[in-house]
Amino acid sequence: MSAPPVRRRRPHRLSLRARLLVITLVLVLAALLGSTAALAVLLERSLVDQLDDRLQAAAALAAQPPVVLVAPGAPAPQVRNAVEGALTGDVHLVVLRPDGAVQRVVRPATGSPPALPPLDAAAVEARGERPFEAPARAGGHAWRVVATPAQGGTVVVAVSMAETDETLRDLGVLALSIDAVVVVLVAGAAWFAVRAGLRPLRLVETTAASIAHGDLAPRVPDLASGRTELGRLSAALNGMLDRIEAGDAARAATADRMRRFVADASHELRTPLFGIKGYTELYRMSGLPERADVDRAMGRIEGEAARLARLVEDLLLLARLDEDDASGGLPLRLSPMDLRTLAADALHDLHVLDPGRPVTLTGPGGGPPGSAPVLGDEARLRQVTSNLIGNAVAHTPPGARVRIGVGTHAGEAVLELGDDGPGMTAEQAARVFDRFYRADDGRGRAGGGGAGLGLAIVQSLVAAHHGRVEIDTALGAGAVFRVLLPLHAEAPQHAED
Repeated sequence: MSAPPVRRRRPHRLSLRARLLVITLVLVLAALLGSTAALAVLLERSLVDQLDDRLQAAAALAAQPPVVLVAPGAPAPQVRNAVEGALTGDVHLVVLRPDGAVQRVVRPATGSPPALPPLDAAAVEARGERPFEAPARAGGHAWRVVATPAQGGTVVVAVSMAETDETLRDLGVLALSIDAVVVVLVAGAAWFAVRAGLRPLRLVETTAASIAHGDLAPRVPDLASGRTELGRLSAALNGMLDRIEAGDAARAATADRMRRFVADASHELRTPLFGIKGYTELYRMSGLPERADVDRAMGRIEGEAARLARLVEDLLLLARLDEDDASGGLPLRLSPMDLRTLAADALHDLHVLDPGRPVTLTGPGGGPPGSAPVLGDEARLRQVTSNLIGNAVAHTPPGARVRIGVGTHAGEAVLELGDDGPGMTAEQAARVFDRFYRADDGRGRAGGGGAGLGLAIVQSLVAAHHGRVEIDTALGAGAVFRVLLPLHAEAPQHAED
């Protein structure tokens, strides 16, 4: 069975400002109409109650004994005038027999009289002199009626509700007019209020449009408190823009470093490959007639192949160091050790590489060497010292003094290697750990030098041990490379000084 199609909500045709304005006006209009209707109901009830009170008073006056309304020639005008004085508007006053038939019309209605229900003695007694409403016979305004028992019959007093209806109608017209004025005023005020309230959203829209065109520099200004919705939205957008801009800058820097890395790697790999290719082509073209020439060419090919192998191994090591530990990067076999062992071995290696070079073993910055216990991979840390020694031999003139310092300082284990070579400028020192960077002009490479990966490997291996590498140098004042690693209290104590 196929999945039911997903219903997509149609986008709103009205803008947010228009929708807010419409919702505000609808709510205000509903409140005004509701209050007007409630006021009309309450006023109608009050007017009817007042009319009923006067009607009952007039009925009581008309029913007072002696009942003169049924006697021929009785002074009915006096009763009629008394009733008319108690009531206003059109009045209808009749006397009914006990069976409900009309005995006498004392005061006829000027308009359409009320259509009275059956009012015999039993019906009148059941109503209990309570006012009730009756329609007009020929249509028109309704009547309020009271039937009161009297001597020999029933007195019925009715008054038209025309005045009450007109009062309610006039009030309704006035209230609706006021409501219309209020709606217009509220619409104007709401338009300005919504426009001012949505101004930050327009700034957000402008900023988003700039971002869409590739400009990540603009930021949403802080126009509202951080505890409001707009304030939190502005802070969230600015934070997002900061992360996007930082991410773009990091990606651009990474892409630039990758381009330089590929270019430098291609150049370094091409040099030994072209050397090997040149000697093989020379051999194929019979350009090496003597055995000594062949041996010399094979020696050069072997040297270039070894150089190529070292370069590939260094690149693979750096690639593994660049991997995240969680994804299976370079495994470290950590164990307690003392950096004095590495310093002593470095001293012996320098004597072997350059017997005529003066080398001293001291503490950090001078003084006697000290213990430097760490938790590290001894093979990888030996690679660090080997690269530092090779860098010192390659970039200092023969006979230049080298100092190896080992110990602790400021709660860290320190292994440093200093030389009295030509030193480096601040710009060269800032880039000395970059891959394939060689400060040839400032330090004078001897013996061809390397590919410029040794110090990059040193920095990566030390960082893998949660340490750091520092350099102190100045042009003409030599250089000191300082490896700082976290101390480990349980390292064994070695005494190879």
